[in-house]
Amino acid sequence: MSTYMAKNETVERKWYILDAAGKPMGRTAAIAASILKGKHKVDYTPHVDCGDYVIIINAGKAVLTGNKLTDKYYRTHSGYVGGLKETQYKTLMATRPCLAMKLAVKGMLPKNSIGRWSLSRCKVYEGEEHVNAAQKPEVWAE
Repeated sequence: MSTYMAKNETVERKWYILDAAGKPMGRTAAIAASILKGKHKVDYTPHVDCGDYVIIINAGKAVLTGNKLTDKYYRTHSGYVGGLKETQYKTLMATRPCLAMKLAVKGMLPKNSIGRWSLSRCKVYEGEEHVNAAQKPEVWAE
């Protein structure tokens, strides 16, 4: 008896919609990362990118639990001395909620080429509207 290993050529990809309105950001990001990696499929293979596409809507209405709005920071560094920039998540959620959601999903994906390819299949929108209606996405049942 042999073990089935998926191949890049045979992977069929579906489109799913996740609604983040009123749900914790981390919970939504964890579900999205699992779909992007393909762990919900029976032919999941860790070394093959066999995940699906994910559309996250209402990213602006996602909630952060606890004191994360004031205690958590988004940090970037330019590489120069004194080049650290910090943005509080309260400001980030008010101005760029799509970036905050994408960063949460990125942190839950593997830190290799498969994780980078998977993140490119994640589409995040601030409101209800999205431009991927032609792909006929299904609503993810949690």
